[in-house]
Amino acid sequence: MPDSAHSPNTHRVLWHVYIVKCHDNTLYTGITTDIERRIKEHNSSPLGARYTRSRRPVELHYYENVNSRSEALKREIEIKKLPSKDKRSLSRLTTAMTVT
Repeated sequence: MPDSAHSPNTHRVLWHVYIVKCHDNTLYTGITTDIERRIKEHNSSPLGARYTRSRRPVELHYYENVNSRSEALKREIEIKKLPSKDKRSLSRLTTAMTVT
């Protein structure tokens, strides 16, 4: 299934790779098309990742914009392979965005 349709009337969907810091100070990396919705899901919905459900609340610490789902998945894998200290350094490169 393609990331998005290629008709002139269709807008390409922007994907985001993100890192959240959990209540227990661990990090979780994921992808989404809507960061605000996804953070809310992590914090209060059964749709949040199993990992974060027992580590609420989570707080957004880093995100990158990418052009497609496949780019997002590749970057997510790259980030997940990084040591924790490198992920934390990534988080410090950008100002944390507060999502309530």
